[in-house]
Amino acid sequence: MNTYDYVVVGAGSAGCVLASRLSEDASVSVALIEAGGPDTAQEIHVPAAFGQLFKSALDWDLDSEPEPGLGGRRAYLPRGKVLGGCSSTNAMIYIRGNRADYDGWAAAGATGWSYADVLPYFLRSEDNERGADAYHGAGGPLSVSEGRSRHPLAAAFVEAALKAGHQRNDDFNGPTQLGVGPYQLTQRGGLRCSTAVAYLHPALERPNLTLLPAAHAQRVVIEGGRARAVEIARDGAVELVRAEREVLVCAGTYESPKLLMLSGVGPAATLAAFGIDVAQDLPVGQGLQDHYMALLNFRTDVESLLTAASADNAALLQNEGRGPLTSNIGEAGGFFHSRDGLEAPDGQFHMAPVLFHQEGLGAVAEHGLALGPCVLAPSSRGLVTLRTPRPDSAPRIVHNYLTTAEDQECIVAGVRSALDIARQGPLADVITGPHDIPEPDADAAGLLAWARRSGMTLFHPTSTCAIGSVVDPELRVLGVEGLRVVDASVFPTVPRGNTNAPTVMAAEKAADLIKETAR
Repeated sequence: MNTYDYVVVGAGSAGCVLASRLSEDASVSVALIEAGGPDTAQEIHVPAAFGQLFKSALDWDLDSEPEPGLGGRRAYLPRGKVLGGCSSTNAMIYIRGNRADYDGWAAAGATGWSYADVLPYFLRSEDNERGADAYHGAGGPLSVSEGRSRHPLAAAFVEAALKAGHQRNDDFNGPTQLGVGPYQLTQRGGLRCSTAVAYLHPALERPNLTLLPAAHAQRVVIEGGRARAVEIARDGAVELVRAEREVLVCAGTYESPKLLMLSGVGPAATLAAFGIDVAQDLPVGQGLQDHYMALLNFRTDVESLLTAASADNAALLQNEGRGPLTSNIGEAGGFFHSRDGLEAPDGQFHMAPVLFHQEGLGAVAEHGLALGPCVLAPSSRGLVTLRTPRPDSAPRIVHNYLTTAEDQECIVAGVRSALDIARQGPLADVITGPHDIPEPDADAAGLLAWARRSGMTLFHPTSTCAIGSVVDPELRVLGVEGLRVVDASVFPTVPRGNTNAPTVMAAEKAADLIKETAR
């Protein structure tokens, strides 16, 4: 049995940050447990290739249960199973969320998580090529850059949205979130900058950080009300990795609650049904939230990213760090209000200069573009629970997408807005026909029925181990000593925007909280 001061479970977006920051102190030892393997696949680092990672060995390849709000359809839920986690497999969009998200958390009892509290951690993590100012950091580990593809179809979307009445916004992380424009990306020199690239690989040179890859965490060993070790399976054997100070669970919104429940931390009735002894009765797995997106796909005669994988474009990427292969697919987008009287946006657009359909799994055999509005501040809530008491069983997941009137009205408004943008000159001029869109004159019921059929996750699950119900504001699991959760599962609500930047922020903040406890 190996013993360390800190044992971090999951080398994903949060775990890489946490392991790096904790191991900065040469006097402590850190073990980082990861079920996946190295982030060496070319498809990870070439931005436009990330869709090829879906349903690969680098994907947990989860599915929801039949979703009641989607007519019983199961949703495909990809998650990164590799160093860097989802930061190695996502679309690299750098969005922090809205000030109202964090101020709302603090007002509801998450002390220390207001916008003013968390902004310094965003700044600390960031190396923005625009330089440092009140809203941006420079010199941090995580490279944030302008997109270098700059596809003309993305530019046409922005111009069309302006004609449709949206305002221009070149900085969604600045004074206001509203408006449309190109997204900034977690890229460095046109290549992906995951948290493995930014944080973990440099830290692995330290002798006090030990990486345990291809190791599947089976449970946290809790004795006398304290987390003592993590049981892992690797190389066909089961072993214990002991934590002298703390066990830090960073396995993600689906896997963190599963691991806690396998360890006896969760709803007592659920644990009892699986024959698991209850260490602490908590609503683990409840409150699941996500962004649901309905993608409208159009045909075009403009060359799309369908032909990006050429020798010339590979040379552009390799020699100059630019060109179509640097595209993150979702190059542009923006934020909007679906109705009057809102304090913050409740909808977001993502625009891709290529067809993106059937949950990103559909074949692409012709030029096209995709425009996806999403429900940004969902009122629907889902659940993650155990399927079996076996650690190698996938969790049971139900999101309950579009099961509330508010979410239904929001997605209908978003689809209508997307259709309106597509009718505007710059975009209408290059659209040659529909690939998969609703009837343009459909009523609300028709638009909703289409959104239920054609929509998908935006890959932003959160809130299954939320501050206030499962962990305290310092991310300590309630009633269990020496155990914290550090990932997007602790968010009280899903932030208004892509969730990778907030996850990095949370891990940066957690590192300080842990260090303060150790003093």
